[in-house]
Amino acid sequence: MSSLVKSVGTIGGLTMVSRVFGFARDMLLSRILGAGGIADAWQLAFQLPNIFRRLFAEGAFAAAFVPLFNRRVTKDGELSEARAFADAVLAVLIPILIVFSGLLLLVMPWVMGLFASDALQANARAFDLAVLMARVAFPYLALMSVATLFAAILNSLSRFAAAAAAPILLNICLIAALLLGLFTGDGSEAGKAATGLYLAISVSLSGLLQLVWLYYWVRRSGFRPAIRRPRLTAGVREMGVLILPAVFGAGVYQISRFVDLFFIAMLPDKSITYLAMADRLNQLPLGIIGIALGTAILPALSRFVAQEDRNGAFRLQSNAVELAMLLTVPAAVALFVAGPAITSAFYVGGQYSRADGLMTGAVVGGLVVGLPAYVLVKVLVPNFFARKDTRTPVYTAAASLLLNIALNLILIPRFGIVGLALAGSIAAWCNVAMLYAILHRKGLFHLTARVAGRIARIALAAAAMGAALHFSIPLAGDVWIGGVFERIAALGALVSGGTVIFFGCAVLLGVVNRDTVGQLRRRTL
Repeated sequence: MSSLVKSVGTIGGLTMVSRVFGFARDMLLSRILGAGGIADAWQLAFQLPNIFRRLFAEGAFAAAFVPLFNRRVTKDGELSEARAFADAVLAVLIPILIVFSGLLLLVMPWVMGLFASDALQANARAFDLAVLMARVAFPYLALMSVATLFAAILNSLSRFAAAAAAPILLNICLIAALLLGLFTGDGSEAGKAATGLYLAISVSLSGLLQLVWLYYWVRRSGFRPAIRRPRLTAGVREMGVLILPAVFGAGVYQISRFVDLFFIAMLPDKSITYLAMADRLNQLPLGIIGIALGTAILPALSRFVAQEDRNGAFRLQSNAVELAMLLTVPAAVALFVAGPAITSAFYVGGQYSRADGLMTGAVVGGLVVGLPAYVLVKVLVPNFFARKDTRTPVYTAAASLLLNIALNLILIPRFGIVGLALAGSIAAWCNVAMLYAILHRKGLFHLTARVAGRIARIALAAAAMGAALHFSIPLAGDVWIGGVFERIAALGALVSGGTVIFFGCAVLLGVVNRDTVGQLRRRTL
């Protein structure tokens, strides 16, 4: 358990730094661009390359590459076979990225037309700007796909820090672009359009910087990636077989984002901005905990499977599930109860109204219902990928996606953008249930009575914290939209109070002990 906490803490701590910069970015973004119009155009232009990146690069590519790479590391202590495999994959990956990116740049107006809302398409100037911003930002996908190969190598060697720190560069570049727009603009539509272009340029620039950063650390690790003539080696063909189903199995969250974009196009103006801003809060624990756990568990599980150590794999999976619930359940409860207060404190001001902040908070509530489920998917899916079973997660993801679409049709007419968020959360829990049932049936994993009891006590401690927050937040009145120092003090009191109540109850209930709290504190601060 301590080694998993250590790895998760390293990745999660650096991811937290990135998310803090991301909050600073979105706070500036809300005040400068507001919601609707050019703000919606930018969110759509930014989400397209980002969803592709998370789906293909971080999701499918890593899920297929890491087990195959680790098998070669396990068999060859000198890493020569692993180096040859990585070079062969890189040689095939680069031409695919060039062709794919070129095609998307050509058809970008059509792609944008699929996802743009009626209000955005009716505004010809904003729509044309969205197409231009998407084209300028889209090279980010190719750059980050190569960077992901380098990150996968480092993670496979249990060197997590460099890859976890790389996204900080994206947020620094975006903040710099926003500050440039703030100091050179005048709040007019033309000024907002210029800021949007600065943002698009900064996205591609950040991709280049992250690629250089990870290349440096890969070389420091003893690898010398070389661009060779593409050849379909046996290893590349094997990865090709794995990666296609992994696109769906590992990336159900991102595929659901594509589905969401289709449905958002039918909703009123500002909806995509509300979802993007709400997802920032949802992504904070999802990124820190989910990505950290998923990244840390896959190489370790792959090694246990390669060594045919079933007990080690079972023990690691149990520890990951328990740690996921310990960290996500209280986060989900806190965000559900305090969502409107938090979004008002972070985003309201400038072009972002109080009504915008409250609506964003309502969307947060719908998203975080599924927060533990999204993290559990990232924890359970590696158990299949480590055994080169990429088909099973495809089937469960397909079923949950169909359910998501059906729920969207039912909930959106009644609850609007909040219904869309809630539909994805319910579908995610169904995906978890199916994955767990299959693992249980195959004898690969099941919840022991000890782990199930601890999860129940975690839920009880989180409920106590949620009740305390529910009754205390209204006592603060309008402090959530007050001055800067008032907001900081209110948020500080909210976070510290909730943390003390939850961990106090968790200690009393025997969920955690002083050693566990100390490990988490040391590895996340």
